[in-house]
Amino acid sequence: MRYNILAVGDVVGQNGLRHLKKHLREVQKLYDISFTVVNGENAQMVGLTREDAEVMFSAGADVITLGNHTFGKMSIAQFLDDCPYILRPANLGDRAPGRGCGVFGCGHIDIRVINLIGRVDMKSMSDNPFKTVDRLLGSGEKPRFTLVDFHAEATSEKLAMAYYLDGRVSALWGTHTHVPTADEEIFPKGTGYISDIGMTGPVRGVLGVDPQQSVEGFLGGLPGRYRSAEGECKLQGVVFSLDDATGFCTSVERITIM
Repeated sequence: MRYNILAVGDVVGQNGLRHLKKHLREVQKLYDISFTVVNGENAQMVGLTREDAEVMFSAGADVITLGNHTFGKMSIAQFLDDCPYILRPANLGDRAPGRGCGVFGCGHIDIRVINLIGRVDMKSMSDNPFKTVDRLLGSGEKPRFTLVDFHAEATSEKLAMAYYLDGRVSALWGTHTHVPTADEEIFPKGTGYISDIGMTGPVRGVLGVDPQQSVEGFLGGLPGRYRSAEGECKLQGVVFSLDDATGFCTSVERITIM
């Protein structure tokens, strides 16, 4: 049996959140989606609130993943402990609130989702993601499918992780850079991959940020707190088709919904 898994790129600002709420259900119906993972760390531009997470769940997200802005809104810390359906990067360490890995039911099979953060150019105090994922894969339940959201800057680090995990996970995708890459593929041992799945937010922005504000920062000015761009939005992501007989990927398709 085939399972279609939808990974949705970083939701940016309240405009992106509204676009997700408006279109996610129709995307799920169009692509016959069985399970949806949404990266939500930028819903407040820097961080996520409980209210944002509840909107994402009501819109159709099964699991929310995070990244370097996990604690951009510290009010989320308690909710991370309480809600097993929100994952922060597992390699932030055991002392951080929340969890970085979970196993979730989907029909007659289980799906494990792992959230990791990269260390190259990320200004992160995180543990080694390669060693962390080894530990996670070697312990606990052994579900049919394993999905990995690798929130990282460098394509080299993401690709290295893909080669490292090929044949050990069903699908691995990159988040964080907000620009979809054209390197979707199935690795030799069956792992579906793409370096970045893009973002959900304003079309006419700099990674979702107001263009004038972003330009001002590059000119050496003081841009202040990130402001979301206005206007038309897009939902970007990837659909991975997984075979429950093997646990691996049979196709990878990028999507953009304006």
